[in-house]
Amino acid sequence: MAESYQFKPHERPIIPGSPFNPDHPNYRMWAYGAIGVLAALTGGLGNSLVTANLAFFQGTLGLTSVEAAWIPAAYVTTNVCSNLLLVKFRQQFGLGLFIKLMLTFYILTVVTHLFVHDFWSAILIRAASGIAAAGLITLGILAMFQAMPAPKRIYAILIGISVPQLATPIARMIAPELLEWGDWRMAYFFELGLALLTLAAVLALPLPPSQREKVFERADFITIGLMFPGIGLLCAALSLGRTLWWTSQPWIGWALIGAILLICAGIAVEHRRERPLLTTRWLSQWIIIRIALIAIFMRILLSEQTFGSIGLLSVLGMGVDQFRTLYVIVTLASIAGLLTAIVTFQPQSPARGIQVACLLIAVGAFMDAGATNLTRPANLYLSQALIGFGALLFIGPAMVIGVSRTLLAGPQNFISWIVLFSATQNLGGLAGSAIFGTLQTVREKIHSHNLVEQVLLTNPTVAGRLSGSARQVGGVVADPVLRSSEGAALLGRDVAREANILAFNDIFFVIGILACLLFLWGVSIELRMRQRGEISPIILLAQRVAAMAAGAPRKDSQHHDIG
Repeated sequence: MAESYQFKPHERPIIPGSPFNPDHPNYRMWAYGAIGVLAALTGGLGNSLVTANLAFFQGTLGLTSVEAAWIPAAYVTTNVCSNLLLVKFRQQFGLGLFIKLMLTFYILTVVTHLFVHDFWSAILIRAASGIAAAGLITLGILAMFQAMPAPKRIYAILIGISVPQLATPIARMIAPELLEWGDWRMAYFFELGLALLTLAAVLALPLPPSQREKVFERADFITIGLMFPGIGLLCAALSLGRTLWWTSQPWIGWALIGAILLICAGIAVEHRRERPLLTTRWLSQWIIIRIALIAIFMRILLSEQTFGSIGLLSVLGMGVDQFRTLYVIVTLASIAGLLTAIVTFQPQSPARGIQVACLLIAVGAFMDAGATNLTRPANLYLSQALIGFGALLFIGPAMVIGVSRTLLAGPQNFISWIVLFSATQNLGGLAGSAIFGTLQTVREKIHSHNLVEQVLLTNPTVAGRLSGSARQVGGVVADPVLRSSEGAALLGRDVAREANILAFNDIFFVIGILACLLFLWGVSIELRMRQRGEISPIILLAQRVAAMAAGAPRKDSQHHDIG
């Protein structure tokens, strides 16, 4: 039964739109922690299952490669833009209504897609998934706040933002079994089950109430009307530029121009507002830009795992069922990275984990740069484990540093930081695939040209290889001329494969170099901060929260019902 409870000053929320933080008994804290993990994984797994098996979904749904490329664009667009609205929605209409509406909408779209399976329904479900993921990841963080005692609540942010990163390796690990049990619907049934389980959990143990006030303004929707299509055009260009090729389709260039104009117009509107959604003056500070640049560069570098290693193995003829053991190892390494980030996190030097992550990515990339046509998933176990470990070392501390800077500058900047960080991670993932995919295509053409120049029939090695290729089809092709032609085609396929392998090696080498440069930049930033005697923003925030908790009760203390 609900009981009337007067919240104490130290139990009031620090983050706008978040629930109060009463002192819970241990069993309830553990329950909230489980809800936080469930919500965070639900927010990440739905989309990861689709992106990890995009080729399978493309075939079973009868989509072209261009149509399939629109699917991640739809997800990223709504995921980035929804954060503009969701925080204010929680503040004005309450956290409970926000959670129920978000999960109900998500469940209905998944159910609809089980009966309607075409291109537009796939786009709709991914767009809905982007909105739901933004809300679910936030729900995971807020539930983690309830699971932590007051002195440890900084770790709630670290854990809450890190758990969704486990979704990609877990999705690749469980994908073969899901596809074996059924067709593409099995992945959606799994997604539906997670959403229903999360809804049941939050209904059984609701979060404490949040403060409500009228925060929406008409000008908010002008900004959203400009930013949403702007982000959408940018995502479309990044997703389809490599597939259609950047210079082949004029609309890609026009989309990029339109994205720049619309986003800049939205920023200009916000810059002139008295109570903006995006506090542009705060976002334009160099220290915030620096954090954002590091975050997006790290996400681009992590494309080594999501694009590089998978692309290499696919070129070598590997399928999702052969990735299972690799991603079991990556998942375990990622969990180890999360635990290490929690144990070793030091408020006085919060960026240390990011620096170590850069080194691990560099080592893993350089190890992969020696791939050959004999490379198999087992050869990538160590390198991909290092990168998976580093990914979880990076994400939590980066978010904690940003939130600390945000709250020190004022809670009105919180929406701006959430939108900015979400944009760095989502757009960084698209940009990484676009950049390295383009580089891989260009380098493949160069290596293919160089290899073809060496294919001379006067060379005994080449002549022997061509003869061997012809003999491979001798049992099914009797005509000597046709057999020779088929042998040449097989040799050409081998040349293309070798060119692709060399191109991926170039990408791994570039990623390793960039990771080393980012490490050096991070170290130089920390050294300059030490020379200036700057105190970590996390320590400053902890001191401010402690001072607030020690102060007198506020006059606006309210009675609320909690379960």
